[in-house]
Amino acid sequence: MTVYNVDGELVDRKEATVSVDDRGFRYGDGAFETCRAYGGTVFLWGKHRERLEQTCETLGMREAVPGDLRARIDETLAANDLAEAYVRVSVTRGVQPGKLTPDEDVDPTVVVYVKPLPAGGTDGEAVWDDPATVESVATRRIPDSALPADAKTQNYLNGILARLELRESERGADESLMCDLDGYVAEGATSNLFFVDDGTLMTPEAGSILPGITRGTVLELADWIDVPSETGRYTVGDVRRAEEAFLTNTTWEIRPIARLDGAAVGGGPVTDRLRRAYDETVDRRCYGDTDGSGNEGRDGDGQNL
Repeated sequence: MTVYNVDGELVDRKEATVSVDDRGFRYGDGAFETCRAYGGTVFLWGKHRERLEQTCETLGMREAVPGDLRARIDETLAANDLAEAYVRVSVTRGVQPGKLTPDEDVDPTVVVYVKPLPAGGTDGEAVWDDPATVESVATRRIPDSALPADAKTQNYLNGILARLELRESERGADESLMCDLDGYVAEGATSNLFFVDDGTLMTPEAGSILPGITRGTVLELADWIDVPSETGRYTVGDVRRAEEAFLTNTTWEIRPIARLDGAAVGGGPVTDRLRRAYDETVDRRCYGDTDGSGNEGRDGDGQNL
């Protein structure tokens, strides 16, 4: 039996429901985070919670994130007997009258959803079978001036339209690559982009992307293992000609790009070093205790890589 957590109560998946008057259902008026549990520890939980709170603040409902949210996640993992898991947390503005302008008073709907994933770390395995095939698409990334780029809201129509282009192309690509309104590469429908040119790790700058938690971790790891990195504005052609390229998100972690628009790219030594460093970080924070204090095992969000 699979169990979800709805507003602090454990509910069988088949009986877990929200109201049709919920603003998350009506308008996509809510925030969410996708996290990953390794060995029962939610990796980088502090950063995920911070972004969830920031998104809710952007939506004018910062206090909607419950103080016991981490405990609800732990309870849901335990109820499903899961230590290795995908964890999604959704926070909507809740049930309100059917009008666009939200009420000031918020009674949020908070849902925790979990499902099993393989173990991670140096002894684990990737959730993907092969490096990704990627296609650039006509759908443009919504600009920050229209919708705050760093807000992870439940309205994911931009990414859905980008993925629909893949289905219509019938070429079986794994991910869409969106550009900004000026034609520079931005991000995938559910991923951030990195590539390597002359040994330097490059990624699109903040402002036209949702800066992922995994993206930030990779940039920190690059500094830690002495891989030079930069952020900037790049073309699809820059990525096609790259020495290496990969995608990042919480579930995929670091996934090499095999082909972009039919052009072979692939991983390489920089990608391999970063993947190894990422796996070792998961080991330290989630599968072990580096200082005997137990701190990393409890929260998975130690400050030092």
